[in-house]
Amino acid sequence: MMAPKIGVLAFQGDFSRHLSVLSQLGCDTQAVRRPEELKGLQGLVIPGGESTTIGLLLERFGLMDEIRGAADGGLALMGTCAGAILLSREISGSSQPRLGILDTEIRRNAYGRQVDSFEADVTVPKLGERPFRGVFIRAPKFVGCGPDVVVLARFDGAPVMVQQGRHLALTFHPELTDDYRIHRYFLSNLSELPSAA
Repeated sequence: MMAPKIGVLAFQGDFSRHLSVLSQLGCDTQAVRRPEELKGLQGLVIPGGESTTIGLLLERFGLMDEIRGAADGGLALMGTCAGAILLSREISGSSQPRLGILDTEIRRNAYGRQVDSFEADVTVPKLGERPFRGVFIRAPKFVGCGPDVVVLARFDGAPVMVQQGRHLALTFHPELTDDYRIHRYFLSNLSELPSAA
């Protein structure tokens, strides 16, 4: 069985850590900065960083429409923190560039500034009984989800991990832990659709 080929958008954030985790899970990995680097990918991770800057870079390098088209063709996407913002259709109070693939509304910096970043245990039933240690850094918050969006985890009542079709988005940073269950879950859904939890 061939290893899945997974890309990581490599403009900002800890993309090297995502690449390392995916490589350890047996993936053929690719740092993505240009449209031609999307070729042959089964999945693409959009990491954290500054969502406005990443959106502008996606437009400047011709990746915005290419990623949308690839997603329509079956490419699975996973967005973490800023990546979740870019995947959302609506960004509260902002007209910044975004991919807009998920039927979600999200609010940036919902928990406060950098100094207000925190870690917390997040219960994710799809991952089993053991909580996942969520690292929330200037984290956004989902404030609305459409009918096709499956909420996989909540924290303080708000969705923090959602899925729509093959696409996954979370408001925390799974790559900053030694727990690879979320990356593994993303890979397990490359050819499957989720059922409601």
